[in-house]
Amino acid sequence: MSEALVLSEVRGEGARRTALITLNRPKQLNALNDALMDQLGAALIAFDREDGIGCIVITGSEKAFAAGADISAMARFSYMDVHHNDFITRNWETLLQVRKPVIAAVSGFALGGGCELAMLCDFIIAADTAKFGQPEIKIGIIPGAGGTQRLPRAVGKAKAMDMVLTGRMMDVHEAERSGLVSRIVPAAQLIDEALSAAATICALSGPSVALAKACVNKAFEGGLMDGVGFERRIFHSLFATDDQKEGMDAFLSKRPPDFKQR
Repeated sequence: MSEALVLSEVRGEGARRTALITLNRPKQLNALNDALMDQLGAALIAFDREDGIGCIVITGSEKAFAAGADISAMARFSYMDVHHNDFITRNWETLLQVRKPVIAAVSGFALGGGCELAMLCDFIIAADTAKFGQPEIKIGIIPGAGGTQRLPRAVGKAKAMDMVLTGRMMDVHEAERSGLVSRIVPAAQLIDEALSAAATICALSGPSVALAKACVNKAFEGGLMDGVGFERRIFHSLFATDDQKEGMDAFLSKRPPDFKQR
């Protein structure tokens, strides 16, 4: 049996609950290797397909969300090794297939691939101990899992250039001010805060949540009017759902909605 490099459990109550996935290479500060990313991808796809799951939280250890990609596994790769094996694309981008919201709960170091993994999630809730960085330049490479593309979109060109070209780390307060992190909480409350945010999402209409996520992501993929047009089509389409009828009726009746996820 292969080693469990990610641990999965289901938290919460009700019809839709939260999947909590924990990266499990603590001795290596959760360095991300192919085996871990394969297991993470499999867990994500399984939870995305499970009707009873409304949101997914990914976390690491108190010391490190993930300190980067596993350099010991990469150091001897040749160009043809990474090209032929579709390195990174093959398994890291499984996250892009997940329609349900994915929250990164980050404590300690999120560096290199760890920072990129957090940015692949839909938003980041960070402990007050969290530190972010893209230090790949220090070992003769560049970020390869979207760091040069997603970081500027989160923090702006100047800060992204600073981090990518110098390899410096950004503390959690700078990360929040810059837009990388959505909220900061004491380290001891990190998982509870992430699960609380997930529970709020789980109580909502699943179709609306999934399509809202798609619309926000669309904003980063094209021009404004294309995005507005996409949003409008999605907005119109939700009037075909039972949950739209229930949500509006509940609002007018001043009662909690009872969403049926259809």
